[in-house]
Amino acid sequence: MKKILGIALASAAAIAGAVAVKSGLNRSKDLTLSPRRGLDPAKKAILVVSFGTSYEETREKTIGAIEEDFARAFPDFEIRRAFTSGMIIKKLRERDGVIIDSVEQALEKLAAEGFGTVICQPTHVMSGFEFDDLRREVERWQDRFPHIICGWPLLTSFEDYRLVTQALQEEFSSIEPDTALVLMGHGTEHPANATYPALDYRLKVQGCKNFFIGTVEGYPDLATVMKEVAAIHAKKVILAPLMVVAGDHAINDMCGDEDSWQQQFERAGYQVQSILRGLGEYPSIRKIYLRHCVDCIQQLMDA
Repeated sequence: MKKILGIALASAAAIAGAVAVKSGLNRSKDLTLSPRRGLDPAKKAILVVSFGTSYEETREKTIGAIEEDFARAFPDFEIRRAFTSGMIIKKLRERDGVIIDSVEQALEKLAAEGFGTVICQPTHVMSGFEFDDLRREVERWQDRFPHIICGWPLLTSFEDYRLVTQALQEEFSSIEPDTALVLMGHGTEHPANATYPALDYRLKVQGCKNFFIGTVEGYPDLATVMKEVAAIHAKKVILAPLMVVAGDHAINDMCGDEDSWQQQFERAGYQVQSILRGLGEYPSIRKIYLRHCVDCIQQLMDA
């Protein structure tokens, strides 16, 4: 069983590896602790936890695509959705009549339905305030489920940075040397904001001298990025979100009509192209979330 897990974790085809892990897990029936309060450890669920977005089109192209990958990779796990943004949950309910659970609500339902093994896998980019809240919520449920574990955001380990850098290089491999790719992240006052300059540094070390990371609400800010772009004498700028979804920040702050990043670069004399495509639309990025879920299964089996 552990040999199968090792092969899966080392495989570049994360979906195939995840399926192999899942199949071996079912055969070995390693998760057999006594049920708590009628919960069955053999009844398994993956709760995919996202910040959320009120934009339906990008929601299904990104969050929905991640969930579909999980459903294909782990067919014996029930796949559920939860959002961490109460504001977005409320907006969807009042505006569209769409009901999305909070993490607490989703876990309450899973417990009521008898699930004994729960993996909470976030789709957050880094370990900021929202992820801190998620981990605290999962800890509150440790005594309710025989098995519950929280996975890690996209950019956590050294290997994650390598894989994300590789994915961005592949996705934007056609960019010309006189073109600057500016990836717009959210930014935060949380110490995890260091994720953004760390990724920028990793890209530069890998030879992506014309790739730049900026943030809306953190560092590097737009003014800093514009100075760096000017220093390489770029003629064209491509803007893309460094966010799982191409939601409000991408649509308004990146390429909107009111003093957006696109407008500011255009005023500075650059030819600008904006790509409204969230990270969740890139298969290579989605595979990293799958790898994190495989790691959770490994930890549950080793416990």
